[in-house]
Amino acid sequence: MKRSTAALAASAVVLGSAVAMLPNAMAAAQGCRVDYTVTSQWQGGFQANVKLTNLGDPVSGWSLGFTFPTSGQRVGQGWNATWSQSGSAVTATNVDWNRSLGTGASTDLGLTGTFSGSNPAPTSFALNGVACTGSPTSTNTTTTTTTTTTNPPVGRTPVEINGQLRVCGVNLCNQYNRPIQLRGMSTHGIQWFDKCYNNASLDALVNDWKSDLFRIAMYVQEQGYETNPTGFTNRVNALVDMAESRGMYALIDFHTLTPGDPNYNLARAKTFFSQVAARNANKRNVIYEIANEPNGVSWQGIKSYAEQVIPVIRAADPDAVVIVGTRAWSSLGVSEGSSETEVINNPVNATNIMYAFHFYAASHKDNYRATVSRAASRLPLFVTEFGTVTATGGGAYDRTSTAAWIDLLDQLKIGYANWTYSDANESSAALRPGTCNGGDYSSGNVLTESGAYIKSRISTPDNFPTS
Repeated sequence: MKRSTAALAASAVVLGSAVAMLPNAMAAAQGCRVDYTVTSQWQGGFQANVKLTNLGDPVSGWSLGFTFPTSGQRVGQGWNATWSQSGSAVTATNVDWNRSLGTGASTDLGLTGTFSGSNPAPTSFALNGVACTGSPTSTNTTTTTTTTTTNPPVGRTPVEINGQLRVCGVNLCNQYNRPIQLRGMSTHGIQWFDKCYNNASLDALVNDWKSDLFRIAMYVQEQGYETNPTGFTNRVNALVDMAESRGMYALIDFHTLTPGDPNYNLARAKTFFSQVAARNANKRNVIYEIANEPNGVSWQGIKSYAEQVIPVIRAADPDAVVIVGTRAWSSLGVSEGSSETEVINNPVNATNIMYAFHFYAASHKDNYRATVSRAASRLPLFVTEFGTVTATGGGAYDRTSTAAWIDLLDQLKIGYANWTYSDANESSAALRPGTCNGGDYSSGNVLTESGAYIKSRISTPDNFPTS
């Protein structure tokens, strides 16, 4: 692949405060500050971050408006707000988890867009219709882009279209260096539900569910890998082949859970990943997840583990994407009272990596979504596991929170795998108990309420850019 480096001017506009009447409310001091930064730019396109800070009285429900300086600038996709555009006028309206902004509170928004000619930054913003005024400043950034002169393949499957994946900036990118989102399903433990993963079920996953991704959850303990390393390694490889033959990406999950310190399994991890990486090095569809849910261990301990396992993979498969689990059951530390800053301030010393985030929608709500919203502008994230229920894998299905989560992931182009594509007798399962004894894996007769909703979300058309 031919590489070229371009210094791309990115601009930031910092705007001050104003005082006015809140719409449909009592008189209140309202002001705002907006930091608008173009973080990357390519031929005809760009990505921008927008940080909105409320300097006035608390607001519950807000709309941020601005005008693009040239008629050729258009919003493509946006996140952390509902975006719309009429002519050159752009509006970003709050979503549920950032509806309320106290005095001094901030929320981070973002968008990708297109332009023709020049791409100047907006010079005026308004919060709830009231102008934010102040003296603009600007900054510049330099970024490196990768270009290719190859033509898009005439392929229909996710792997045919996207080819070998890589991490570019905070995104997962395809062979055309364009950000993409993979959506799919995770197995349950293959030591318990192996019968669920056969030709019929994977055909259904590809043809009916339209899944891009198949996560293979290989438990290390709990009657897993440690009981039969050769047998489990062979089964993982067979499932990788089944995904490859159907054009799906295969996420190999080294499913550590108990004990929570991945260093307990360091020797096993080195053995396993040296074998699967050597065996699958020439495949384009393999992603490696090296530690499922670290817990009760410091970020430094996880980082040390990652920096010993990743070179083992790289020795055999230098190009594959590797996903690193994060502290507190892959919550970026939130479930143990920390935050994403520990990773941002002390990242893993490796390239072409992403960081795992897990959530269970009925248990993990606004503060977890806020963490992902903040972290996504600084870290490449992949939701390698999530559930529609509580963190136990059971309890009531929470459609409202699940929808809010998937909307956010779609807006941020963060890939995800749902737990689980199985007929386990638990509410997180997509299939009703007994389904894996038959051949139907898609109809309303076999799908749980959770499964039907997830299928409806991942079966919508993909947006895989190739130019």
